[in-house]
Amino acid sequence: MNMRSPRVALVATATAGLLLCGGGVASAHVSVAAPGAAQGGYTVLTFRVPTESETAGTTKLTVTLPNLKSARTEPMPGWTAQVTKDPASGVATAVTWTADPGVSVGPGQFEQFLLSAGPLPEQDSVSFPAAQTYSDGQVVAWDQQPAADGSEPEHPAPSVTLAEASESGDAHGGSSSTEADATDTTARWLGGIGLVLGALGAALGLGATIRSRRS
Repeated sequence: MNMRSPRVALVATATAGLLLCGGGVASAHVSVAAPGAAQGGYTVLTFRVPTESETAGTTKLTVTLPNLKSARTEPMPGWTAQVTKDPASGVATAVTWTADPGVSVGPGQFEQFLLSAGPLPEQDSVSFPAAQTYSDGQVVAWDQQPAADGSEPEHPAPSVTLAEASESGDAHGGSSSTEADATDTTARWLGGIGLVLGALGAALGLGATIRSRRS
């Protein structure tokens, strides 16, 4: 049985909440979210793919990547993932998820596809043009950029706003080693205090029992 790691599961759950609350189900666009993503760092990209068709299901998703050094997919039951790389440079240029025979994201449903990727471009935002394929052969391209007046196009490309690179954090978007050590030390101290208090409570309880028997 495929089990997601606690960290990835937490990211997926938080991302799903942000997508549902922020973008809204009614938008029905292929979108991407990566909370905390920063320029030059690594992150988990969550692509949310709703099925807009009333008669066909989504059977494939292809996402164009901005020449990333690392792109790793999460195993998904019923789906096969393949990362396309440039033969010369070895950078990842695209990723495709294909449903197994008989599997699809049906009408009125959505699916989430996770990708661990980086380093991200050092720019304010990055787009991930996508192509959504349906079981009836229809292909919908989500690759349009916002208009000059800022209005949203009919088929916008999924995009993520990137925070500026943090000198205190590591290259993978996590906490620094100093912060991690401090957290671990605090946890050890709290654990030790808990053991001492527990032993003291047990001793007091035993003493009270002995005194009650003598009396």
